[in-house]
Amino acid sequence: MQAAADGGEAAGDETADLTNKSVIKATVLLSELGRHRAGITVTELAQAVGMTRPTAFRLLLSLEQTGFVDRVDNRYTLGWEMARLGRLADPHTGAVARVQPILDDYAARLNETVNLAMVRDALTYDVIAEASGSRHLNVTMYVGETYPIHASATGKLMLAEMGDDEVAQALPKKLEAFTPKTITRRDELIQELHKIRHQGYSVLDNELEEGLFVVAFPVRDVAGALVGTVSVNGPEQRLKSDSLPATIDQLRLAGKDIAKALLGIGSADS
Repeated sequence: MQAAADGGEAAGDETADLTNKSVIKATVLLSELGRHRAGITVTELAQAVGMTRPTAFRLLLSLEQTGFVDRVDNRYTLGWEMARLGRLADPHTGAVARVQPILDDYAARLNETVNLAMVRDALTYDVIAEASGSRHLNVTMYVGETYPIHASATGKLMLAEMGDDEVAQALPKKLEAFTPKTITRRDELIQELHKIRHQGYSVLDNELEEGLFVVAFPVRDVAGALVGTVSVNGPEQRLKSDSLPATIDQLRLAGKDIAKALLGIGSADS
């Protein structure tokens, strides 16, 4: 057993030695550039990702030469090669295989349904994977389905990434009601988003279907951008109980584990 453990540590060390830090830094820059459609200067970009300006400039110059980055008037944006590759890529290829064991693990721990949604753009997302507990009564969110942005835990997290003015432009003043508890006033929803930004997670409490309670945590990339959410779904009577703080803690860990799995760098300690 000790030999196996030592072998595992050696393999981990070897993997770390093979990692190219410049490539990782370049992907961090590309991820951050994706958040600035109008472009950003090298100084602003370096500050945003916590990198020195000379390092950021050197990497941007290399990425510009290969078409992954464009520069206009000293402002950098994602380049034509990124757009070309993006059209060829299936955003969910390989993701489900990486995260399904994690979802299965946390569904067993919580004995509830846990699912992963991936952000498609600012206001849309896809539920791509799900795992259920052993209870006879489970809540299923249905892989491939979409849900209203203002009446879903994932949607609220996505809206919380936007500024108040952006939310006001994106949503009408009056929102569709699905239950008596659905937030139907835009200004009330914006106040809810302030709370979500502060606490770091969202809650859906009888707002889409009566009796449905959902907690969702963000899944972020290396630049801190929201790429998806992990959520636990169940009947209000079970989830909205004394065990809710422990459930929230477990889901926070799940979000970190999934983020690391999607990046292909292992699982978080839990």
